[in-house]
Formats: sequence, structure tokens, C-alpha cells
Amino acid sequence: QVQLVESGGGLVQAGGSLRLSCAASGRTFSSYPMGWFRQAPGKEREFVAGISWSGGVTTYADSVKGRFTISRDNAKSTVALQMNSLKPEDTAVYYCAARSGRIAGYDYWGQGTQVTVSS
Repeated sequence: QVQLVESGGGLVQAGGSLRLSCAASGRTFSSYPMGWFRQAPGKEREFVAGISWSGGVTTYADSVKGRFTISRDNAKSTVALQMNSLKPEDTAVYYCAARSGRIAGYDYWGQGTQVTVSS
């Protein structure tokens, strides 16, 4: 079992930055690929960024490439999402997720943290 708790959301002006953090519990965290997703009002949840268990491989949605950076610290069981040059369209609830391998896709999810970007 893995429990995920996000933090760091808030209100920021367009062009600003925020850093989201996800704290994980569970001894097997370091073996799981991790990801960040977001869901805007009236829209489906979408993939934002992913990182391999070692941190050596990262992937990004085209909409955030060059602006967002995902990272992890396995010693501290945390995953971060640094968001720069934020745009109003980045407004959403952001979720941290883990992929344990029991099923296809991500199977552990946090409760989400709200990010609001004002124009």
C-alpha cells in the first residue's frame, strides 16, 4: 500500500511559479514510477508528467514541456513538480499518482491540490 499526499498548490499570477510536492508512505515507493495528472473543471483528467523509479527517465505532456519539471527524492519518498511560466489554462486540481505494476496504469492516487493561475 502507498499513500500519497500532495501540497504546494495555491493562487498565482500568470507567468509565476509554483512547486508541488507529493509525500509518499510505504517502503516500496522507490520502486514505483510516479506521475502528476491534472483535472480542470468540466474536463477529463490528463497526464502532466511522469518519472521512472530511478528518476532517470522523465516524460511530459506537450502542453507543459519546457515549463514544468518533475523530480523525485527516493530517500525522502517525495516527488515534486516545479511549474514555471504558469498560464491560466494550467488551472486545475493536480494529483500525484504511483504505478505499482499490479494493474496497467497508475493505481495509487493522492487527494489532489488546487492550482489557480490568474490572468
